[in-house]
Amino acid sequence: MEDREFLEKIKNGSMSLDDGVSYLKDYGYKELGFAKLDFHRKKRRHFGEVIFCQGKEDFALAEIFRAFYDRGENILGTRADRHQFNIVKDIIKEAKFNEISGTIIVKRKQKALLGNIAVCTGGTADLKIAEEAKDTAEFFGAYVNTFYDIGVSGLHRLVSKIDEINSSNVIIVIAGMEGALPTVIAGQVDKPVIAVPTSVGYGAGLGGISALLTMVNSCAEGISVVNIDNGFGAAYQAAQINRLIEKDL
Repeated sequence: MEDREFLEKIKNGSMSLDDGVSYLKDYGYKELGFAKLDFHRKKRRHFGEVIFCQGKEDFALAEIFRAFYDRGENILGTRADRHQFNIVKDIIKEAKFNEISGTIIVKRKQKALLGNIAVCTGGTADLKIAEEAKDTAEFFGAYVNTFYDIGVSGLHRLVSKIDEINSSNVIIVIAGMEGALPTVIAGQVDKPVIAVPTSVGYGAGLGGISALLTMVNSCAEGISVVNIDNGFGAAYQAAQINRLIEKDL
């Protein structure tokens, strides 16, 4: 919770002094033995810590989600599978799961979505990464428009949407194969473009390395490039830019 909200609860008696002391004890981070939960990150970076679910033991995942929930926080978990979601759902009944992206979302507090972030993909095979980016940006308070399957092999699809795309504050462009789409879009817009290479492809695609190299060597100025399949990282950066533009996020 925000500092002012905490103080108001102490002031009006809805939180006891003992509970307040317990809350302050974990103000910096909470020690779980196997994990140190960074409750202070939201103060430093405006956005709180996100739970990377992939590879976590069942007991650890459960305790981490429970700790954030008990803290009264909104919670975002990424790279989760159905089994992990079921573990979280047993603890937090209002948890939601996106089967495509593998994101787990718990919303304790609802805020209006502000600004406008465009999430674009070259093809439908990029949908998993695009949905991760969409869920992340919305979790951090941004309004998102999606433009899926507008790859360079059918430019008329992109051309029909380019004005809508350019009306966004920030544009995330996700593509595998040869990874040309971010360059094409960046050459037509006056907004920040964040490129996400994906591992979609085969053979000389090298698990996304070909797309990555294309993007970092783009001749369109000002493209930012994140790691292969990193929809979360692209959305985090986009949400920060969007927040600065909108001021109120």
